[in-house]
Amino acid sequence: MRLLLDTHALCWYTTGVAKLNLQAQSVIQDATNDVFLSPASLWEMALKVGNGKWIMNQSYAAFVDLCLNQYEFRILPIQPSHTIAVSRMPFPTEHRDPFDRMLISQAKAEGLAIVSVDSAFDPYGVTRIG
Repeated sequence: MRLLLDTHALCWYTTGVAKLNLQAQSVIQDATNDVFLSPASLWEMALKVGNGKWIMNQSYAAFVDLCLNQYEFRILPIQPSHTIAVSRMPFPTEHRDPFDRMLISQAKAEGLAIVSVDSAFDPYGVTRIG
């Protein structure tokens, strides 16, 4: 299975916060699955760390190193085709998060399931685990 972690799922999983259900934890831990991170999630986290909304127990640089080297999550580069897909997505007034919209676009284009507790992904036709 190929997975894309939503920003909160990435944060919760790597910090051990027990907010992900057992299925989500299991698919992330399954070594036969490919687990991807979007630069959009890393950017969102960097913004929240930078403005003080998220406090980390390590530097942001150390966190990124942990994700890529210890957990061996892979980066899913943002492609021009992903941005084109975002431009064609419906824009409901109740879900305007630009980071989520990029994750949805990437997941759909690349055939990935999204690990997230956020039901706002559901109307877009992506598989959501969590």
